[in-house]
Amino acid sequence: MTLADPRLLRLPLIVLLAFVVESTAGFGATIVTVTLGALFLPIDTVLAQFLPVNVLLSAYLVGSARRAVDRRLLFRSMLPWIGVGVAVGLVVARLRFDRALLPAYFGAFVVVLSVAELARRSDTTPPKLGPLVRSTALLGAGVVHGLFASAGPLVVWVAAREVEDKTAFRATLAALWLVLNVVVLGGFVYDGAIGRESLRASATLLVPLVLGTAIGHVLHRRASPRAFRLAVYVLLLAAGLTLVARPLLASR
Repeated sequence: MTLADPRLLRLPLIVLLAFVVESTAGFGATIVTVTLGALFLPIDTVLAQFLPVNVLLSAYLVGSARRAVDRRLLFRSMLPWIGVGVAVGLVVARLRFDRALLPAYFGAFVVVLSVAELARRSDTTPPKLGPLVRSTALLGAGVVHGLFASAGPLVVWVAAREVEDKTAFRATLAALWLVLNVVVLGGFVYDGAIGRESLRASATLLVPLVLGTAIGHVLHRRASPRAFRLAVYVLLLAAGLTLVARPLLASR
């Protein structure tokens, strides 16, 4: 597939939307890009073109608000437990069993969590998670990521309970995505999925990166804490529904 292929012209518009979402809320770019991009391109092709630019977005969000990163949550909870979970998930993924509907089951779980949070009174701050619940959720997120690279929704649910400030929330998640995606990017380079051709396609996404980040920054600054929290759980609900629908649609 060449850069002149008209199907590739749709990807920059999708990525623009994805980067507006992530630079506003701190998450969502990957699931938006993969869900919409997979309608006309192989997922591996979408990720190979998208990931290098997404790493740039994460690096920018971390660099522009590095003092806001919740280092204690990131280094003492997120990275250790997710790292262990990813290792477990990769081992489980090697076992011979049908994993086709696992994303749908996980998505249904995310939908339940999101609906429960949306049903909560919007003028009350949800209580922080206990150490056992937080660690279990992050470990589970790592396992899910090792199985089918969809840790995001569960991680976001934990972060939304642990980090009240919207800028700290976004910066902490961006730091986590930066670490995880650099590892994934290294794997793509090692496997040969990322090369000269894919990087040329990635270069066409730099303009959507700049525009999406600028728009997202404006929306992030203007959103009230209440509106921001509502938007986080609405996006989580959308992510969960996407995970439910994807394997069901693929089986048709």
